[in-house]
Amino acid sequence: MQHPLLPDPNLVWTSALDVLETELGPAEVDGWLRGAELLSMDQGLAKISVPTALHFERIRDRHLPSLCQALGVQNCVLEVTELDLEQTLPPEDLLPTSSGPDSTSLTPANGGTALEAEPEIEAEPLLLNQEYVFDTFVVGPCNRFAHAAAHGVADRPGDAFNPLFLHGSVGLGKTHLMQSIAHRLRRNNPKVRIAFLSCEEFINHFVGSLQQGSISHFRDRYRKVDVLIVDDIQMLSNKQRTQEEFFHTFNALRAAQKQIILSSDAPPGEIPNLQERLVSRFKWGLVAEIETPCFETRVAILNRKADRIGIDLPDPISHFIAEHVDRNVRELEGTLTHLHALSQLNGLPISLPLARQALGSERNAKMQRIIRMDDILQCVIAHFGVRLADLQSKRRTQSIVYPRQVAMFLARSLTDHSLEEIGGHFGGRDHSTVVYAIEKMERRRRVDGDFASLLVELDRKIRNGES
Repeated sequence: MQHPLLPDPNLVWTSALDVLETELGPAEVDGWLRGAELLSMDQGLAKISVPTALHFERIRDRHLPSLCQALGVQNCVLEVTELDLEQTLPPEDLLPTSSGPDSTSLTPANGGTALEAEPEIEAEPLLLNQEYVFDTFVVGPCNRFAHAAAHGVADRPGDAFNPLFLHGSVGLGKTHLMQSIAHRLRRNNPKVRIAFLSCEEFINHFVGSLQQGSISHFRDRYRKVDVLIVDDIQMLSNKQRTQEEFFHTFNALRAAQKQIILSSDAPPGEIPNLQERLVSRFKWGLVAEIETPCFETRVAILNRKADRIGIDLPDPISHFIAEHVDRNVRELEGTLTHLHALSQLNGLPISLPLARQALGSERNAKMQRIIRMDDILQCVIAHFGVRLADLQSKRRTQSIVYPRQVAMFLARSLTDHSLEEIGGHFGGRDHSTVVYAIEKMERRRRVDGDFASLLVELDRKIRNGES
């Protein structure tokens, strides 16, 4: 019986999850934390029961500091409820890498009692950005074909363009188009069953189903939808068992004339270590590239964004920004957001000098220093108090992964290095790992004002040569 003076663990746990949803997002909390249970809290120590070894590793490696903070404790001990921890696990390439000894423990809870009922994996909620619709997508020569293809799929799902495979570099609008399709399908048919997820989520759900012995539930989850949308499909690279499962899921959906929509940073034939039969199937429908926007399209994107946030953007300023930010839409919109913030915080009108400040280019562009990878690494190392060897190691503790991902994000925005070259500076990581890090940091930047400010500050220091 719960002592009347001690907090109810269920209430404490529910409150902690509410806090974590804001920081981590509903999908992450629902997928990895919702099934856990707070057993006890005493003298700064919380004991938490998690359903599988996979949950244990995910929470330990990615969320332990946040979890302790949300619970208001110094340490958390994770205990696994699985009966047989020596069961056959998926191949090593599917499992998270252990980060070595830490404060957590891997022991069966409740005497290792087996779960009486097989837990069914719940479908992910369809979380769509309300701004990512066709009406807000700026069409230009760089994306006209992909935009037309997306319209065709939204109007006639399962017809000619199946699968629709969108590819292009980071931040060019692939996710915007995919979400636009989902919005249109929902508007046309509110009962349509759509599974929209990242490839990483697909991999994690597959691993979880193997761990829990619930593969039939996993297959029902993805083979009984009307539309399957998977972002960053290049992350299937080297995941042989997941590729096998996706192959059969793909076949089942296409045979049932259900729509499949995929995105990648590379065309199907250039995704490394992808089975030939998958490459062939990805080419069955329509492969559409989204290219870097031309100057006129960049100006149009800036003007559309300015209208949405309610600011007056004179042509000389939009042209100046478009001339200096030419790699992707996210950087373009991010620069405008930064300019607007500088104007609001300092009570200054939007002007060319303020735009130069937002770009970090107060000096003449021709005189601007070339930013090297060493400049970024030194700044990140100094700010986070980590070692270069840690950033380049295989360690996956949150204290190392976080600054490593920040450094990758900054490298992509401040240098001309390719994804492979950036990965090479961090222990030889492949391009899919770099893409994941960049997109994760971008998602956080959009919802976390403090984090966005940190990126702006690090960007400023690197541009100015400060350590």
